[in-house]
Amino acid sequence: MPGLFDPLTIQDVTLRNRLMMSPMCQYVAGDDGLATDWHLVHYGARASGGVGLVMIEATSVLPGGRLSRGDLGLWDDAQIEPLARIVRYCHSQGAHVGVQLGHGGRKAWSDDRAWGPEVPVAPSAVAFDEGWRMPVALDQAGIDDMVEAFARAARRAREAGVDVIEIHGAHGYLISEFLSPLANRRQDSYGGDHQNRARLAVEVARAIRSEWGPARPLFARLSCTDWEAGGNTPADAAIYAQILRSHGVDLIDCSSGGVAPVRPRVSPGYQVPFASEVRAVAGVPVAAVGLISLPQQADAIIRNQQADLVALGRALLRSPYWPQYAARTLGVAGHWPKPYDGVAQMPVYPER
Repeated sequence: MPGLFDPLTIQDVTLRNRLMMSPMCQYVAGDDGLATDWHLVHYGARASGGVGLVMIEATSVLPGGRLSRGDLGLWDDAQIEPLARIVRYCHSQGAHVGVQLGHGGRKAWSDDRAWGPEVPVAPSAVAFDEGWRMPVALDQAGIDDMVEAFARAARRAREAGVDVIEIHGAHGYLISEFLSPLANRRQDSYGGDHQNRARLAVEVARAIRSEWGPARPLFARLSCTDWEAGGNTPADAAIYAQILRSHGVDLIDCSSGGVAPVRPRVSPGYQVPFASEVRAVAGVPVAAVGLISLPQQADAIIRNQQADLVALGRALLRSPYWPQYAARTLGVAGHWPKPYDGVAQMPVYPER
C-alpha cells in the first residue's frame, strides 16, 4: 500500500507526495483582491517545506462573493500575474499549486455578518443566523451569471499556471448552501432531491471543465455533515461525490459544517471517517482534513486507505517544514531546498 511520501497521479499531474496544504484564508488582500508579498512568502515557504500540493485559499469569482474584504479574487485579469508569481515560485520548489474557487453566498462579508457593500445571494431567502443580513434568492439569470463567473475564473487560473482547481462546495458558502436542505428551500430544478440540489455544483464543474480542459485535475471540497438534524450527512456527501465524479470532478476534499451555526466537538482526525466513507461508497479519491498533526497519524490514513491525500492546516502554519520532520520520523527521504542541505543532518524536534 502507498504511504504518505509516495507520489500520487491525478489526471496529468503527479504530486511528489500525499501532503496537501489545506486552503486557509489569510485576510490580507486589498479591496482589489490581488495577491500580495505575504501570499508569496506564505505559500512559497510551504512549497519549499516539501508539501506535494499547495492549495491557495478561497478565491472569489466575483467581488461580492468574498468572505471578507481581505480575500483573494480571480474576477479580473489584473489578478492573474500576482497569482502566477506565486505559482512560478512554488513550481521552482517542486510543489504543485491549486486554487480554491468559490463564492460566499449568504455568508459573504462574514466578518460583518454579511453586511458588506453588496446584498448577499443564496439559493433561498434564509439568513444564516440571527443578526445576519437576509440574502436574495438567485433567479435563473443570476445562477447563469454565477456559473459563467466560475468559468472565467478558471480561465484566469489556467493562464496563471495553476495545476489544480478546487470548487468550494463546503462550509456554508454558496454551493454548500445549494447542497444543504437547511439552506435550500427552492421548489424549482435547483431544490428538492440530491440531483436538483447538486445542479449548481454540476453546472459549475462543467463550466470549469470547458475552460480548464479535460486532463487537468479538478477537486471539490464538500461539507460531509452539517452537524444538525435535517441537514446533510456523510451518506448524502457520498451521493454528491458520485454525482460530481460523473461530471468531471477527480477528487473530493472532505470537510464539514458551516451551513448551520453549530460548533462541533473536535478531536484529532475527527473528519477522517467522513473521507473514508465517501471514498468507500462513492469510489472516488478523497482528501482527509481536520486536526491531523502527527506523521504516524497522517501516514496511517494513507496506508489504511482512508484517503488518498492528507490536508494539513494548523500543523503547516506552525511549521512550514513539517514535511521534513515527518519524512525523518517515518524514515523516508525528504525534500530540503538546496540552500538548506546541511539541515538534513541536524536533529529534528517533534511538533508540540
